[in-house]
Amino acid sequence: MNTKITVLLVDAFTTVPGKGNRAGVVLDATGLSASQMQAIAALINVSETAFMIPTPETDDHELWVRYFTPAMEVPTCGHATIGSHFARSSALGMDNGRVIAKIGAGNLPVDICTESGRKKVVMTQGEIRFTPEYDANLRMEILEALGLEPSDMIRDLPIQEVSTGHSKVMVPITSVEKLDSLKPDMDRLKEISRKISCNGYFVFAFNEDGDECLTSGRMFAPIAGIDEDPVTGNGNGPCGAYISRYGLLPDAPVFTYKGRQGVAMGKEGVIEVTVHRKDGEPRTIQVGGTAVKAGTMKVVLTADASGNPCARPAYS
Repeated sequence: MNTKITVLLVDAFTTVPGKGNRAGVVLDATGLSASQMQAIAALINVSETAFMIPTPETDDHELWVRYFTPAMEVPTCGHATIGSHFARSSALGMDNGRVIAKIGAGNLPVDICTESGRKKVVMTQGEIRFTPEYDANLRMEILEALGLEPSDMIRDLPIQEVSTGHSKVMVPITSVEKLDSLKPDMDRLKEISRKISCNGYFVFAFNEDGDECLTSGRMFAPIAGIDEDPVTGNGNGPCGAYISRYGLLPDAPVFTYKGRQGVAMGKEGVIEVTVHRKDGEPRTIQVGGTAVKAGTMKVVLTADASGNPCARPAYS
């Protein structure tokens, strides 16, 4: 039996369709299996597709959201959270409020607000975790795979995994120009990801004084089927924790800055990062931004000869 599914296409961290980071959104995925969701995500072929499943009201959440790349399910996704809650709140006529969503990384508070007539979505990310710094050999492997030299690194800062729900490798470099010129060896990054069990590498640099954005970044995750992700909360959020820990942000209880990403891909977007500190350490990270609807795709779910779910575009 064929099932028709409507997938919304939403560009997050931008107000311009075709910029920022595109997410697929299924507003009601009730009854879909994980394999069906994976088939849809593979067909849509954006970095992540969010499947929203309304749940009976409980004490701790009101919605279940699952995130799939074209290749796998992931526990959380920043831009797909912004995009999916932008789409859902727009469909519900919700201009302000808080939603608690159950995701793979735990329960996620998402705040919707309207500022100057434009909807903004803010997600409170998960527990901040720092892995031990990588040793010299692994550090060199990562730099070589990214096409970097040790001299490109910001002095005295480590290459290190940081998680706010989904870990990414932080790679701080000195030059935005170098950042924009990177052409990583994706196969080598995949090999390293298998070894360290971390799927993404967030390379970032600081912008010049006077720029509205403090940082510029790029995120590579080839093992997840995403050679490069245009604008990602799961890169910029951990980056906020990282630069806070190493004294590159003011030692204030709350500090907000903007990060730019996607320039090298022609998909520039801006993400807002808020770092909450306590006892001299980052404790909570929030990322936020706006979004814009970019289109709709109709999908037909079928099964192949072996009974495995597959998806194809619906042409009528």
